[in-house]
Amino acid sequence: MSSVPSRTFGLDLPEYPWEAMAPYAKLAAEHPDGAVNLSIGTPVDPTPAVIREALAAAADAPGYPTTHGTPALREAIAAWYARRRNVPGLDPQNIMPTVGSKELVAWLPLLLGLGEGDVVVRPTVAYPTYDMGALLAGATPVAADNLEELDDDVRARVRLVWVNSPGNPTGIVRSAASLRTLVDAARNIGAVVASDECYAELGWDEWDPSRGGQPVPSILDPAVSGGSHELLLSVYSLSKQSNVAGYRAAFVAGDAAILANLVNSRKHAGMIVPAPVQAAMIAALSDDVHVADQKDLYRARRELLIPALQAFGLDIRHSEAGLYLWATAGEDTWTTIERLARLGIVAGPGVIYGDAGAGFVRIALTGSDERVAAAAGRLSAAAP
Repeated sequence: MSSVPSRTFGLDLPEYPWEAMAPYAKLAAEHPDGAVNLSIGTPVDPTPAVIREALAAAADAPGYPTTHGTPALREAIAAWYARRRNVPGLDPQNIMPTVGSKELVAWLPLLLGLGEGDVVVRPTVAYPTYDMGALLAGATPVAADNLEELDDDVRARVRLVWVNSPGNPTGIVRSAASLRTLVDAARNIGAVVASDECYAELGWDEWDPSRGGQPVPSILDPAVSGGSHELLLSVYSLSKQSNVAGYRAAFVAGDAAILANLVNSRKHAGMIVPAPVQAAMIAALSDDVHVADQKDLYRARRELLIPALQAFGLDIRHSEAGLYLWATAGEDTWTTIERLARLGIVAGPGVIYGDAGAGFVRIALTGSDERVAAAAGRLSAAAP
């Protein structure tokens, strides 16, 4: 027997937060008409044919793909930013595809060289992976929506600021003026601002251009950036707008020096988007029709769920964009989760998005028309 002392291997990270939902999912599954899972924002509608056909046409891919992405893909992304995000003249050299956006969120602090003593700021109610990315790098995550909220000693150590607009889970959209204030404050201390914008095409009401509203601003919009992409990164995913979550198709664009370093680091690490997926991304980014059609489906589901949730006693807060309704019944989160589970409805617990999410639940629009209608019917029938 070896005399070498035993050693524990593996990362010391918190348990994946969604594991806490297991008993409530089991309870919902007991409903005689089956469960309606509106907890996870995973697309359920078919991937558009134009994308699947592009993927199939590129399936003969015996060689290694490029980490930086093909020139054709980067040009398609630049054209999309100009057409859909009011970001003209984006240099394709300063763009890189990623294996979904979650992996970039999780690894960006490490890839930026952050470590012990550095601070990563994320929104007060936020996607848990922002914190995990900081922890993986050995940095310290701090919750704040503006740098002015931080003590001087903490603010001096900030190296990365995450913005999520439209926000998950709240659906909050930050105006161009609000983003510009944050960008200016971050630049004053030499911090990078990384903006997770993956719900930008899913604005509602005042943020719905197809209904007379204005587009959701990008961090790279000249009104926000001041015409320079220095210290700015825009992160985007096609999962939601094009129903390609299974493809892991996303990208990052912005600061030229940072992008060049990211490309080099990822070459060493083997973080590469498969060639057929890169071809499919070009097709997805070049076709706006399927995006509008999918948004119409989500709009109809949203308009069905809102009054049903309100009748059940839930107050909808924010939710001006994105795939979720952020709601509270003025009670403990888990009490609401259980009451919904008894109706066969699985929702997301607000507490996993930070302390500020206590008392809230997140309702996803990502159910089929039939399942969303079933949920609405159950909610209305159970109304007090």
